[in-house]
Amino acid sequence: MEISFLVLGVLALTSLAQGQDQSGFLSLDCGLPADASYSDPKTSLHYISDASFINSGVTKSISSEFSTNSIDRPLWYVRSFPKGSRNCYNVTTIADTKYLIKATFMYGNYDNLNQLPVFDLHIGPNKWVTVQILNASTPLVQEIIYDAPLKYTSVCLVNKNSGTPFISTLELRPLKNTTYVAQSGALALLNKRLDLGSITNQTVRYPDDVYDRLWHPFHLIQLTDISTNLTVDFGSHNDYQPPSIVMRSAVTQANSSNPLLVSIGDSVEYKTYQFYVYMHFAEIEKLEANQSRKFNISLNGTFWAGPIIPLYLYTITAYSGSAITGGNYDFSLFKVGGSTLPPLLNAIEVYYVVELLQSETSQADIDAIMEIKSTYGITRNWQGDPCAPQDYVWDGLSCSYNGTAPPIITSLNLSSSGLTGEIASDIANLKSLKSLDLSNNSLTGPVPDFLSQLASLKVLNMTGNRLTGTVPVDLLKRSQSGLLLLSVDGNPELCASDSCNDNKNKKYVVPVTVSVAALFVIVAAILLAICLKRRKKQAAVAGEMMEAQTRKTSDALESRKRQFTYSEVLEITNNFERVLGRGGFGSVYHGYLDDIEVAVKTVSPSSVQGYKEFQAEVKLLLRVHHKNLTSLVGYCEEANHLVLIYEYMANGDLKHHLSVDDPADILSWEGRLRIALGAAQGLEYLHNGCKPPIVHRDVKTTNILLDDKFQAKLADFGLSRNFAAEGDSHVTTTVAGTPGYLDPEYHVTNWLTEKSDVYSFGVVLLEIITSRPVIAKTADKIHLSTWVSSMLDKGDIKAIADPRLNVDFDINSLWKVTELAMACVSETSAERPTMSQVVMELNECLATEMARTREGRSPSYNSVEYMSVNLSAGLSPLAR
Repeated sequence: MEISFLVLGVLALTSLAQGQDQSGFLSLDCGLPADASYSDPKTSLHYISDASFINSGVTKSISSEFSTNSIDRPLWYVRSFPKGSRNCYNVTTIADTKYLIKATFMYGNYDNLNQLPVFDLHIGPNKWVTVQILNASTPLVQEIIYDAPLKYTSVCLVNKNSGTPFISTLELRPLKNTTYVAQSGALALLNKRLDLGSITNQTVRYPDDVYDRLWHPFHLIQLTDISTNLTVDFGSHNDYQPPSIVMRSAVTQANSSNPLLVSIGDSVEYKTYQFYVYMHFAEIEKLEANQSRKFNISLNGTFWAGPIIPLYLYTITAYSGSAITGGNYDFSLFKVGGSTLPPLLNAIEVYYVVELLQSETSQADIDAIMEIKSTYGITRNWQGDPCAPQDYVWDGLSCSYNGTAPPIITSLNLSSSGLTGEIASDIANLKSLKSLDLSNNSLTGPVPDFLSQLASLKVLNMTGNRLTGTVPVDLLKRSQSGLLLLSVDGNPELCASDSCNDNKNKKYVVPVTVSVAALFVIVAAILLAICLKRRKKQAAVAGEMMEAQTRKTSDALESRKRQFTYSEVLEITNNFERVLGRGGFGSVYHGYLDDIEVAVKTVSPSSVQGYKEFQAEVKLLLRVHHKNLTSLVGYCEEANHLVLIYEYMANGDLKHHLSVDDPADILSWEGRLRIALGAAQGLEYLHNGCKPPIVHRDVKTTNILLDDKFQAKLADFGLSRNFAAEGDSHVTTTVAGTPGYLDPEYHVTNWLTEKSDVYSFGVVLLEIITSRPVIAKTADKIHLSTWVSSMLDKGDIKAIADPRLNVDFDINSLWKVTELAMACVSETSAERPTMSQVVMELNECLATEMARTREGRSPSYNSVEYMSVNLSAGLSPLAR
């Protein structure tokens, strides 16, 4: 792939104060009381309330436990959106101007629910990013560089039914149009800008950065930090203008012969992404006559930029003129041309492309509908772009879409909207309007002539108002010729005839005709609906009778097919010759059924609970089927003999494989992820694939069995609970489960939900990661989750992993699975993910690990000479 590169050097002299007057800045403190404002003491930025930029949401303050001096003032309030699927800020922008837009989210348990939400953020009609709050006490900042096409820009929060969307601050900063140029779309910041070798070890922003970009300190023990106390870019700048305090430090290799390696990730999920990378350089060491610093930059072994000769105390910026793609992004900065000094790097920014595939509505239509909204004080949820995205078209509007052309408004329905005053003149600016409904309001004054100028108008309904005067002649002619469906009845003072001197009844000819016709259609529709409903009910009754008879026959056939006599069980097991294991309610034996290996479980008939579990398991496994659930081959219920016959699982249970000593039998990290994913899919099927849902109630490693291909299957459904069985509720009279795996909330409240299984599965994940016992075999009997939590507090992720893995795993997938497990074992069920979310996360982790092993890459943290830029947008994981 041919990559063009540019190196931007020093430009003409400019004032140091340029941009520092906050000209063009918009700083909204979301949730701040209306009309309030202040200057932030830390940044001198002037913040105002967001109240005039949005007409929905509720204002809240973060919890007092988070309201400390360490929390910046703009984060004290939030605006929350418990209602509406999409809530939007509308801000005024200068068309064709580039903006840095920042949205900050500080949860701070503002709602006292301790529920970290997930929601989407849209820029205009297009998705920008999914916001996932990982920590109540840490702000999450999302940044995007956006070329505003219109004089309005909307930023929208979209509810994903995973918690209530909220926002702390929304900030716009104009940039130079010559910077951050993408061939398409917008540029979203990937994680953080890095201030390499930082002098301050604090985040740098305005007023040090004239564009109020955020620069985060970064150090790496394998690299050498260098710095100067002199000003960089004194009196002159390139267009990017990184702050002097950032450019006063850099990193370099201690060994001058080694290249400086920069990796910005190799995760599978980024293979389809497009990136733009900006590297900022300034020479901050006064070189002697016999010293030189000159280097080239390669990307994945291919020349990318150079030669770079940093200027003493002045910034140059290297960046690609087109997006980089491919999935692997390993930059190497290496000496050339007899350079005596190693390469250096002062700062770096990485952005990914956000495609803007949906166009904004026509500016003329936006202007018109915004004026109409303002004129009538319309309170319905008209937010964001009127026509886009199509799933969120404003209520009462219909739009036309033509490829990449801007959508246009074709229908406006303001019926029964409480409108008063005259018909708004801005309606005339909706040039493509085909249908206009203003009925059942309190509109007064004449019917304006400009309605005749709407050439595309086919339907005009003004019934039920207080309009006066006469209907314009052109509208009457179009109505009489059939080109316009005109309805004006219910306006006693309005004349709707060619000659208002004729009988006054004439003015009702058009509307009455229309009304009678409409009434006929409505009555006919009602009669037809009644007939159809009767027929449907009769068909439903007949169908239910047929279905009941079919089900009865099917159940009888199923019983005959799967039920065995006790003598047949003896034959299958060769008189119970080979024992596979022993459980609380009986033993499990090996057997053969028509040359197929089976496992035969005996249940003690003397135990009432055992008999109940036997019945529960038979009923459940006769009706549910999934590749990750053990299959019931048959059963025996004869006299005092209760027997269950399952498919044989050649590799036993997961618990055994997590405790083996033979190195050859130790499960790899990829193997463990496959087993975890399989078990999760089985559990997810019980929760979401069964109607009504089923709770297993005894998820543990001994109940996860492995077949000859190590495919995981959930087993032992004796304690499983069907929520709707016999009309019972989620409250159980007896708490069931295994100590260590038992949901503490369920144990205390007796309230059973699917999240009880999620807790148990979280414990299983911790076992898979650590291979440690669930409850420590020591005097204090510490639970595994408590031990893992203490290790995470120290940031020691490798110490958590099973040492027998020999650190052969992708560190990011280990982090992700550990955090997922800890979320599953949250004390309260509301904080736990669903099994659908668990399956999704495990799928991603497995894909990451598979990519590493298939491509023969080393574990991700072993490249000690690399400076790694985390590609995960947003915050680093909580435990880190």
